[in-house]
Amino acid sequence: MMKALKLVRMARKWHKEASDSCNERMADKGHFVVYTTDHNRFVIPLRYLNTNIFRELLRMSEDEFGLPTDGPITLLCDSTLMSYLISMFDRGLTNELEKTLLVSVASNRCYLDHGGERVKQPLVYGF
Repeated sequence: MMKALKLVRMARKWHKEASDSCNERMADKGHFVVYTTDHNRFVIPLRYLNTNIFRELLRMSEDEFGLPTDGPITLLCDSTLMSYLISMFDRGLTNELEKTLLVSVASNRCYLDHGGERVKQPLVYGF
């Protein structure tokens, strides 16, 4: 039989591990969580919702997957594009570059259909 002190230590350890994994899923205040089609998680500042690019990505996600009721938001792009977009927003996106990215995202929809297969294609060439 286990001693009471050992049981208390085990319970505290399990509680800490459970709360750590729960906090990992939560976003800080002023941020939201999205996933990409390759299942990578991104924590995005809410101010990015003011950009046309994120609005278009969310619209495309709604068209493809519907509105999530109890699951995460999955954007219709891969983690490479999402990392690129975040770095561009962090640096300060010019209006011209934002328009170019928006046209590229909207027209290519991150995937092109080739004979029934969905193949990833680069969205922006030469930036």
